[in-house]
Amino acid sequence: MTRSLVRSACPHDCPSTCALDIERLDAGTIGRIHGAADNPYTAGVVCAKVARYAERVHNPDRLTRPLRRIGPKGSGRFEAIGWDEALDIVAAAFREATAEHGAEAVWPYNYAGTMGLIQRDGIKRFRHVMGYSRMKETICSAIGRAGWMAGVGAYRGLDPREMHEADLIVLWGGNMAATQVHVMTHATAARKARGAKIVSVDPYANATARAADIHLALRPGTDGALACAVMHVLFRDGFADRDYLETYSDCPERLERHLRTRTPEWAAAITGLDANAITDFARLYGSVKNSFLRLGYGFTRSRNGAVNMHAVSCLPVITGAWRHRGGGALFSNGGLYELDRTLIEGLDARTPGVRDLDMSQIGRVLTGDSGALAGGPSVTAMLTQNTNPAVVAPESALVRRGLAREDLFLCVHEQFMTETAMMADIVLPATTFLEHDDMYVGGGHTFLQVTRRVIEPLGECRSNHEVLQGLAGRLGGEHRGFELSAWEVMDETLRASGLPRADEIAANGGIDCTKPFDEAHYLGGFGWPGGRFRFAPDWAALGPEAGALPPLPDHVAVTEAADDEHPFRLVTAPAHDFLNTSFTETPTSRRKLVAPTALIHPDDCGALGLDDGGRVRLGNRRGSVVVRVRPFAGLQRGVIVVESIWPNADFEEGQGINTLTAADPAPPAGGAVFHDTAVWARHADAVA
Repeated sequence: MTRSLVRSACPHDCPSTCALDIERLDAGTIGRIHGAADNPYTAGVVCAKVARYAERVHNPDRLTRPLRRIGPKGSGRFEAIGWDEALDIVAAAFREATAEHGAEAVWPYNYAGTMGLIQRDGIKRFRHVMGYSRMKETICSAIGRAGWMAGVGAYRGLDPREMHEADLIVLWGGNMAATQVHVMTHATAARKARGAKIVSVDPYANATARAADIHLALRPGTDGALACAVMHVLFRDGFADRDYLETYSDCPERLERHLRTRTPEWAAAITGLDANAITDFARLYGSVKNSFLRLGYGFTRSRNGAVNMHAVSCLPVITGAWRHRGGGALFSNGGLYELDRTLIEGLDARTPGVRDLDMSQIGRVLTGDSGALAGGPSVTAMLTQNTNPAVVAPESALVRRGLAREDLFLCVHEQFMTETAMMADIVLPATTFLEHDDMYVGGGHTFLQVTRRVIEPLGECRSNHEVLQGLAGRLGGEHRGFELSAWEVMDETLRASGLPRADEIAANGGIDCTKPFDEAHYLGGFGWPGGRFRFAPDWAALGPEAGALPPLPDHVAVTEAADDEHPFRLVTAPAHDFLNTSFTETPTSRRKLVAPTALIHPDDCGALGLDDGGRVRLGNRRGSVVVRVRPFAGLQRGVIVVESIWPNADFEEGQGINTLTAADPAPPAGGAVFHDTAVWARHADAVA
């Protein structure tokens, strides 16, 4: 056996897309995975779940052959068939749906099980060429992106390596220790080297909060109130950089007048935090000019998430932190990479007028909600890649009801027999990132990476690109992107974008796309015409759901509020050893996490008669679930956290946590509100 290290990139988490060194044991086998030591962001570090990726790629439960359903939907009864027969069946079903209801009756559905641009986004080309229903991507970053763009006007922020030059690092609204391990690596390095303080703002004492010097455990959905009170103190106590504000912002005097009533005491009543703690944090933030604000996704997954993001993004503008190295903010660098995506996504084949269906409302779409269907026909045929909507989508009981329709043809291209795959008519075995070529960009860093496959595909597994080629060929879908290999699509895309060739980028371990300091820090102006940060956003220009969003930063009480019937607010935060439903099949992750568990304040446990390790039923009008109980003092009373996403089958009644979450679109541009849920709670053995 010849052991070698082969460069690759992690496909599983867009903020990180870590540069990796893979131990290749032979042509079909890997050993341990390491963070690439020569990449200055990854710096030799990788999260534990990816380090043991061999448990996933060599898992005995991997799908290896195409399957046809021979029993009722959800029965798990399938028979193995050949690839040609499987693709012929899918193509025939898509032709039948188109002939009967029109092309929009077919909905190719995907998301971010892989973050590779070729294997993830080629399905867009398939939709555009065939005229099938398009998909509004709302399940992850839509809310946060709208809130960031509202003020900044460009979808990029600081180079995360500047954390090493910061004296204060604020980790707001995310558990970076679980989802962006390198943020913690760089933040703790700054603390060790220069005494930088680390602050965590999050509803519960997760691993990130426990590693911080200060933790502000606010109520879910109240981040805008906290940010406004901090701004109040910054203006009141002389921490505002008025010269910077005059040059780089739109209406600082109007904002200051507006904030005069947004005192720490006002925010304390909303957030549940102590007013003195708010003041102390504001003064700490104001006293450190090179403060690095790292914004997570979690606090935006709320009906007021875009407003909250905008309010928090105002902080480094008021202090002028953007002037300084290590100062400013980062939400995502997704807009940093100036790629021509025409070939990948088939943008030249996009037909005006084809409907966009909201991926977060898949349950409503599949059960015939006319609003969710955007006035078009019922969806009667689907192809699903890179996602498991039966578990991860909100209103999941409704999703499963829709997937169970006998008149819905479903093809699922997957690595494992997920709960969505169990509902399929045809299941196709998919490669992992180690078994195909791809290209990656990092939202949380500045590197574009190109990777070749590391090992041969398992069994008869095929990549997303190959499956789309096979279907397009059978359906008469003509486009150059279907004629080329994945590597050739990458190479042409890079050449069209004025970048080095794929071989060169792969050989160099990626290409750093960071901007010069002045541009990265918006010292030539922010992204809006005139170059000024907008304290007063044009919400209507950012999305059709803008409604009555506030003219200036504020707390907006549009969340699913706790009330007498539903006295608790539920947060479905990410579990440390899962990534959505990836890794839920690996033995070590399952062993470490044990079972779905509700973190409940000890005083609430006492009031409800709940004991450690006992069972609690959580519910609302969408349904109910039963989980274990863990008394946990690291959150406020009235808040419950269930770290997720466990498969539905791991819950007592087969109802997963997203049974409780809503698919209501968040203003202004839509987006899933996973952490904005009101529930009741009672002992699982109590009589209803």
